Amino acid sequence: MADVDADRGGAGKRRGGGAYGYGPADAGERAWTSWLVPLFVVACVAVFVVEMYVNNCPARPQPYGSCVARFLHRFSFQAIRQNPLLGPSSSTLEKLGALEWYKIVHRNQGWRLVTCIWLHAGLIHLVVNMLSLLFIGVRLEQQFGFVRIGIIYLLSGFGGAVLSALLLRNSISVGASGALFGLLGAMVSELIINWTIYSNRVAALLTLMVVIVINLGIGLFPHVDNFAHIGGFLTGFLLGFLLLIRPQFGWMERHDLPPSAQVTSKYKAYQYVLWVIALLLVIVGFTIGLVMLFRGVNGNDHCHWCHYLNCVPTSRWSCED
Repeated sequence: MADVDADRGGAGKRRGGGAYGYGPADAGERAWTSWLVPLFVVACVAVFVVEMYVNNCPARPQPYGSCVARFLHRFSFQAIRQNPLLGPSSSTLEKLGALEWYKIVHRNQGWRLVTCIWLHAGLIHLVVNMLSLLFIGVRLEQQFGFVRIGIIYLLSGFGGAVLSALLLRNSISVGASGALFGLLGAMVSELIINWTIYSNRVAALLTLMVVIVINLGIGLFPHVDNFAHIGGFLTGFLLGFLLLIRPQFGWMERHDLPPSAQVTSKYKAYQYVLWVIALLLVIVGFTIGLVMLFRGVNGNDHCHWCHYLNCVPTSRWSCED
């Protein structure tokens, strides 16, 4: 997660890059080459190009004003009042697989829980997400490999979509940021479950908070889904305990230590406890969430103000379009 200092006495913290990868990897760990995260970035950019091609703003009636950047022709953006993030219309997002509760529950289009992960509401949304993904995801993949990071990314996006579908009824949304927030959540849990390895924890947490606040702020615009942010973060947070756990200090070097100093257990007791709790919560959370969703439960019945966490209407734009 952050810079760590080797204890001069030989029994303290080891130097490991953690999720941020600021330090060299531990001698017993493999250094992975990041290719999956860049592939995710390429895929998201390609999907956005398809969004704008399908949208074709100049060919549609424009009740909210003229298209933005008309020199891009069919790739020009919808009017600012309709989409302040410089992107397509809500109808285009819906056509390409955006999250929509009615179609998921009543038209058996559960695939939208997956397709919405790859959609972006606009150019601003895309740029912020991809920069954040490169900054966070590459470091994580280098430290933990493509399998674990890929699982966290995809399941976090799915978990965010499930929570979003439970709380969104009258609007469509895209949940690409949910997967990113899953990586942020995993970074937090990785810091917690490997607590004894790292120092400078405050700096690591502050860095995480800056990225989280920026993305939550963007989530207040139309079409961007803060419910997916929250659901993705919680999913990634739990998955981080399961997949990003590191052996305690001394385990990798146990064969080089005298018998009196050898470590007999790969993980500390608190790591085992957190792992078990996280596993139970992941299973229970996904089970309850999916059962509630496909039974048509409206999460807003239990939280009447939650919709303000997803979009704040202003005189410049509407949250219903």
